[in-house]
Amino acid sequence: MSVLKSTIMGIAILGLAACGSKEKIVPQALINTPQGPVQGVSTDDDGIYNFKGLPFAAPPIDDLRWRAPKPAESWQDTYVADIFGNRCMQPSDVEGGFFSRLIEGHGLGGFKNFLIKRAVAAQKPSPMSEDCLYLNVRTSNLPNEDKAANSPQPVMVWIHGGGHQFGSSDFNYYQNNALVKKDVVLVTINYRLGAMGYMAHPELSKTDPNGVSGNYGTLDQIAALKWVRDNISAYGGDPDNVTIFGESAGAWSVTEMMASPLAAGLFHKAIGQSGASSYHMSQMEGEGVGWPSGYQTGLKVASALGLETPSAEQLRAVPAEKLQSIITEEMSEGFHHVRDGYVFPENVGLAFSKGAYNKVPMLFGYNSDEGTLFFPDDPQPTVWLPDVKPSDKAGLTAKLSEAFPNNAARIVDLYDLDSNFTEGGTQMMGDEIFGVNIRYVAQQNEAHGEDSFLYFFSRIPPSKKQTLGAFHAAEIPFVFGSHEPILGLSDDDKALTELMQNYWVNFAKSGNPNGEGLANWPRHQGQNWLHLSANTGLESGLESLIRQEKLDALQEGLMIKLKALESAQNTPQIAAPTAAPN
Repeated sequence: MSVLKSTIMGIAILGLAACGSKEKIVPQALINTPQGPVQGVSTDDDGIYNFKGLPFAAPPIDDLRWRAPKPAESWQDTYVADIFGNRCMQPSDVEGGFFSRLIEGHGLGGFKNFLIKRAVAAQKPSPMSEDCLYLNVRTSNLPNEDKAANSPQPVMVWIHGGGHQFGSSDFNYYQNNALVKKDVVLVTINYRLGAMGYMAHPELSKTDPNGVSGNYGTLDQIAALKWVRDNISAYGGDPDNVTIFGESAGAWSVTEMMASPLAAGLFHKAIGQSGASSYHMSQMEGEGVGWPSGYQTGLKVASALGLETPSAEQLRAVPAEKLQSIITEEMSEGFHHVRDGYVFPENVGLAFSKGAYNKVPMLFGYNSDEGTLFFPDDPQPTVWLPDVKPSDKAGLTAKLSEAFPNNAARIVDLYDLDSNFTEGGTQMMGDEIFGVNIRYVAQQNEAHGEDSFLYFFSRIPPSKKQTLGAFHAAEIPFVFGSHEPILGLSDDDKALTELMQNYWVNFAKSGNPNGEGLANWPRHQGQNWLHLSANTGLESGLESLIRQEKLDALQEGLMIKLKALESAQNTPQIAAPTAAPN
């Protein structure tokens, strides 16, 4: 599971795009909202406005630390929304060798590599604080624009990635007008991260009205969706047509909100890019089938702080910076969704298998080379076994049989692990962590009566010297139209950008990605994928049974773990709610 150390990074250190945007306060961006009057800014494009740093919940500080988010206060004076809100608490020195691999893997040459690294080093991120529950709205549909047909537009709510440990809604790759120009309202949100967002502890549970702790980041995401329900009409959005979408941990979050009854009715469609949380199996206490329990992790944090038997009050009094300084990689593996019987009656994987989740149309997919950035730091081809090492076929088969009893030898052959462990292991890592899980939740969604559309993204950087392939998070600038030109942008890339944005927006509008002039994208139905490609000599279009044999073999491991989880999980502490509270 130490692959998370790399996975959490996404592309958060490559935020070069949009650094030179020019925004200004204009009268047209002064609107009345349920919270009070709000003044936004105009963007470089006429008729598109940005409202930054809008509070969707009260600051989770002091006694509100490690509690479910409380409603934000309203105001009477005009709230000037021209600055992004604070980033949530997170480590600040995390990239290791990831950054160099990401830049150098594009094959740009020494001088351009130098310029990129220098530009990134010069950037100043938003301040970091526990007071971080803010969101941003981009819209071209303000009610006061006196448009002839000012009907509400579909809303797309973006959840950033970062392994639930890092990231922010203000990252430049997410702040772009391309989707808004296609008549949707774009919302990007923050949520509490790491220990602040996901730490459970018995003493914190004692102070909670529902007797639970942890999952605060998920509760923040749900609070943001409630804000959308109650406020987005003032920004031209339709609260009855909301799509949640995200990448990596943002896609985990999409499936996590699908699995939480507290989010019922707050969204109507779901897009997941390179992630599904079906392999996270933490319990509040006890064995979580390969994942540390919430309480076990919280007790380790308290002990590292020198608090062996702390009260909730003592935990909340620890300075945020001190808390952040003692977090280890091992601890961070416990800062994910935990089955508590309230926010999550079931872990995500079991919720989908049982049909006990919020069923909506889904558009999910992953990239062909997800593991290229991560395998050098953590050369483990499977998440289920921590110590798979290069060996001959017999040795690898024996080891992999611990997780894949019926498919171990087949997996060795499919990925050529005995001949080229690094290349084969890199591909296996991407297929297992991303491909298997996104396909699994899509299959379950179809089995329970909803539409699922799957994509496979294989675009590679245009340089002939590139070594990354279609790396993790490579699709994000295509969805947002936020390419950094210095990284290379071919004509094929431009066409793929337009194609993907049209599919994504069509899906947000209707639950079906298809539209005029687009290649037909059928429902998955056990075999159909849309292959999205550029710079490879392949045209984007329908392809059946992508990596089917590999994914089928790897899925054995997931199914075995889910079966074990169902046997091992704790009795829910309280009855689960049946709908989202007001």
